[in-house]
Amino acid sequence: MNTSESEARLRVSTALREQGEKVADRWVQLQSEQAILETGITEAELNEEADSLVEALLAGLETDIPVQDVVTTHPGLRQAVTDLSMRRARGGATPTATSPTILALKEALLEAVQSDTRDVSALYHAALFINRLLDTAGAMSFEIYVEGREEIIRRQSRQLLEVSTPVVRIWDRVLAVPLIGTLDTTRTQVVMENLLEAIERDEAQVAIIDITGVPTVDTAVAHHLMQTVNAVRLMGADCVISGIRPPIAQIIAQLGIDLSAILTRATLADALAAAIPLLTDQPTHQSPFADVR
Repeated sequence: MNTSESEARLRVSTALREQGEKVADRWVQLQSEQAILETGITEAELNEEADSLVEALLAGLETDIPVQDVVTTHPGLRQAVTDLSMRRARGGATPTATSPTILALKEALLEAVQSDTRDVSALYHAALFINRLLDTAGAMSFEIYVEGREEIIRRQSRQLLEVSTPVVRIWDRVLAVPLIGTLDTTRTQVVMENLLEAIERDEAQVAIIDITGVPTVDTAVAHHLMQTVNAVRLMGADCVISGIRPPIAQIIAQLGIDLSAILTRATLADALAAAIPLLTDQPTHQSPFADVR
């Protein structure tokens, strides 16, 4: 580290140590003026993260970690930047609204340094040091923000898939999964997991997969259905596929897809009628719609 950088580091550290509260308050003020509060983050949250990040910045600068590595290496500082980014990702803030956050901290920190010296050379080197320090924080913040948003989107997509693929108990030990829309690999996995969990929970003996709402069946869809059927059988249950309408039957025949090993029916009612004889010790007094949930 050269002399100018060492002096700049000391100057910035001193500003944070002696004016940390002032820097944090000014940072919050600048963010408020830039309408960052409109992203759903409250002023109390801004105050909390400002105090945390300013404290972590000082702790990081008081180590011997090179300036370009402080943000990514110092545990406390890295966590503070991560928390800031994830809070904005969860709040639905856009990258455009997130970017000014670090820029505002630069301004607040440079103002604190300026209050201690008017030396042009010292201020120049301090500004270069602050830029090197916080540019790394900005890049890391954006990366974490993007990863956080992608994870939120993946989780929401999975929740939508689970809602769109309910497992319904239509008879004692008989479950049904009404499928609507395209059946792809991701959705197949969700269907399979939900169905297998329901089979174990309800001690089901028959699972009906209804594809009435599936617009078309191709080789990929047939493969996904076979995977689900095989998983159900490994759980010790039988599987019936319903919703094999004339157009679907023609497509399956034209594609040469072999579903001969699977019990298929045209309608859900037909599938339920076929499922009852598959039950062992089935009650004779119960309605098909008893205990539906």
